[in-house]
Amino acid sequence: MNLHAVNAIYRFEMARTRRTLLQSVVAPVITTSLYFVVFGAAIGSRINQVEGISYGAFIVPGLIMLSLLTQSISNAAFGIYFPKFTGTIYELLSAPVSMLEVVLGYVGAAATKALVLGLIILGTATFFVDLQIQHPFVMLMFLVLTAVSFSLFGFIIGIWADNFEKLQMIPLLVVTPLVFLGGTFYSVSMLSPVWQMVTLFNPVFYLVSGLRWSFYSQADVSVWISIGIILGFLAACMATVAWIFKTGYHLRN
Repeated sequence: MNLHAVNAIYRFEMARTRRTLLQSVVAPVITTSLYFVVFGAAIGSRINQVEGISYGAFIVPGLIMLSLLTQSISNAAFGIYFPKFTGTIYELLSAPVSMLEVVLGYVGAAATKALVLGLIILGTATFFVDLQIQHPFVMLMFLVLTAVSFSLFGFIIGIWADNFEKLQMIPLLVVTPLVFLGGTFYSVSMLSPVWQMVTLFNPVFYLVSGLRWSFYSQADVSVWISIGIILGFLAACMATVAWIFKTGYHLRN
């Protein structure tokens, strides 16, 4: 493996983030802070506790997961789509760089950016609520696995998309609603039995639940189920990326 090639792609993508700090970092942090103000302060004053946890602290894992998912997907998707849009993808394809090295460079940079943003939001949350992280190792594991998995998913979207509308369609119309309906702002126990059953079919629900367990040792489902879900999604994304390069789909698209 040519580590110099991986490092070059990685550094190029990270440099792009430094050039767009306002859009890449500041905007998501401000948006998340507004969630804390609106939901934590306004609604939290009417909902004292959820499962023994103050409402402001209860929504922190969900807000971190919301930013982590959306940023992982958008960073990876735009990273590989933009060279296709400008035509510079052919320079990459003609270079002595394997597809594995391309994936490692783009996905690694996207996951790193999402993780950094997630940790910044975690730090921002401490200004609004008192946090306790009872299982920090599990928290970091969930953050890393989620960032890598959804960066791979975003990479797949970037390969598939042939215009900017498709690039934004899945993150905006699929992923974001799943996060909001996945227990970010409420416990599934607060729902009716019918909606509790519906929520169990939402894969993001298990990620939010698992991350919340790492904070407070409380979750709507077993943490082992949550770990199994994210590992299964990671395996599915890896298999899809392998299929894409094996069949040459990235060249035909």
